Amino acid sequence: MLLASAVVVWEWLNEHGRWRPYSPAVSHHIEAVVRAGPRAGGSVVLGQVDSRLAPYIIDLQSMNQFRQDTGTLRPVRRNYYDPSSAPGKGVVWEWENDNGSWTPYDMEVGITIQYAYEKQHPWIDLTSIGFSYIIDFSTMGQINRQTQRQRRVRRRLDLIYPMVTGTMPKTQSWPVSPGPATSSPAPPCSCPQCVLVMSVKAAVVHGGTGPPAVRKNMALSGVGKLPQPPGPGAKPLDTTGTIRGPGKTAPSQVIRRQVSNAPAGATVGSPASPQGSNRKTGRVALATLNRSNLQRLAIAQSRVLIASGVPTVPVKNLNGSSPVNPALAGITGILMSAAGLPVCLTRPPKLVLHPPPVSKSEIKSIPGVSNTSRKTTKKQAKKGKTPEEVLKKYLQKVRHPPEEDCTICMERLTAPSGYKGPQPTVKPDLVGKLSRCGHIYHIYCLVAMYNNGNKDGSLQCPTCKTIYGVKTGTQPPGKMEYHLIPHSLPGHPDCKTIRIIYSIPPGIQGPEHPNPGKSFSARGFPRHCYLPDSEKGRKVLKLLLVAWDRRLIFAIGTSSTTGESDTVIWNEVHHKTEFGSNLTGHGYPDANYLDNVLAELAAQGISEDSTSHEKD
Repeated sequence: MLLASAVVVWEWLNEHGRWRPYSPAVSHHIEAVVRAGPRAGGSVVLGQVDSRLAPYIIDLQSMNQFRQDTGTLRPVRRNYYDPSSAPGKGVVWEWENDNGSWTPYDMEVGITIQYAYEKQHPWIDLTSIGFSYIIDFSTMGQINRQTQRQRRVRRRLDLIYPMVTGTMPKTQSWPVSPGPATSSPAPPCSCPQCVLVMSVKAAVVHGGTGPPAVRKNMALSGVGKLPQPPGPGAKPLDTTGTIRGPGKTAPSQVIRRQVSNAPAGATVGSPASPQGSNRKTGRVALATLNRSNLQRLAIAQSRVLIASGVPTVPVKNLNGSSPVNPALAGITGILMSAAGLPVCLTRPPKLVLHPPPVSKSEIKSIPGVSNTSRKTTKKQAKKGKTPEEVLKKYLQKVRHPPEEDCTICMERLTAPSGYKGPQPTVKPDLVGKLSRCGHIYHIYCLVAMYNNGNKDGSLQCPTCKTIYGVKTGTQPPGKMEYHLIPHSLPGHPDCKTIRIIYSIPPGIQGPEHPNPGKSFSARGFPRHCYLPDSEKGRKVLKLLLVAWDRRLIFAIGTSSTTGESDTVIWNEVHHKTEFGSNLTGHGYPDANYLDNVLAELAAQGISEDSTSHEKD
């Protein structure tokens, strides 16, 4: 045992293989459950501390996050960081995404940025930790080294992550062995979800029919390895037993000690599996629940729920080709019933992406919409007007600027612009007000922002997103087809269906794209999308045609589902690609979809007025 002192950050593994931190409040909540020991049941209901995480439960034995409504399992881990680093000071670094909201950096990146900030470096290059970005502290901006595109960043104060000090053995198991406690353990939570999870565990442990070795491996009742919250005076270790303190370089501030030498989810007496194998631990463990055991557990759980007044679950037809999927469905149904949702466990519905076959004679044009297809070509560069001439149309000069910050460069409006990039031709101390929304900026900063954008003659206010001029995008060349088919969508039984088919081939990126001259891929084309042939559905189609002509439907970037870069992606206007079901969230019925997509199109500057200025 060695002395250790560290902050604890709980993290989950996303689909791109990156560990994302839970917020300080959520990490404190998880730590409280860990400290409470076996009485807390070994499960953490995240919705108790953050309503946005209501569907999620963490099982501490398998070290997995379980989503109740979909059955999705993701590995979680308990990571230690230096108390003098960003999480130990409550500092969060975030970048502004395209819809104007703020996203926190991964913990390692945030720690690196904070270290450079504290050393009063003017900027930090993140290439050494695998990111092609520069953070410029003078402008509080993130600059893409390849495309020179800039985004705003900010430094925000939050809660300090939980601190642990004391003796820390190399490996520990759940349940945590009791140590000298300063206060009595918190009583177990009595909410329906926690009662539910703990009673399922009790049913498995005391009523299982399999051998003890099998029961030990069950995800909800095993003895998977988990660290004990350290007692007073401990120091974090890496897996070689070396003490890591504040380092000579920024990345070395990251202590990054895993929970134990054995991966999360390894069982007592079993050999440690390779790092990363815990990704499948939860599914393997749930696979040990055979059909009869799962049905027995559901019946036993129903008795518990009847006694507590929680609605029960009618269980039937829990068969399938694999025991994993029925087990996930069973646990999901039980947990959903605890929230008062009506659940009947049957075979899952099938994904219906496409309509029944349609002959050419059945395909009809859409009344009120001319033609049945639309093409886009490469962007034609606009000539003649300089950025200063373009912005002059939208700005009013301000002779006496207010004592406020320019939200682009974060310098006072009464001082010169702090922008350090390529020099615009205007004076850095000139200030202008946007004519419609009234927000005030350095004209120097607005010109620089325009030069970093699409240079299409339009401008979008960085504060309120008001669009000046006609916004266009960077969609690569392709074809959009649209017609009627004689089938109805779920939720729209009284009308036919508008089918849209997008076709974009792979090609070479142009000067307006992230990596000019580099090839880009186009996965999943042709893409089929569906709208009801109602009055509002036709309205949406006409506006989508405007968006297509303005090259706003697609863009080239990094796929959020596969992580592939330099590929064609959707551009913030959602489409329904599922014809006869809604298993992925991209299908019907969806009563709010048409209104939502109209709002998304309006955010791109496309409304009913736009159709009068565009070709039909």
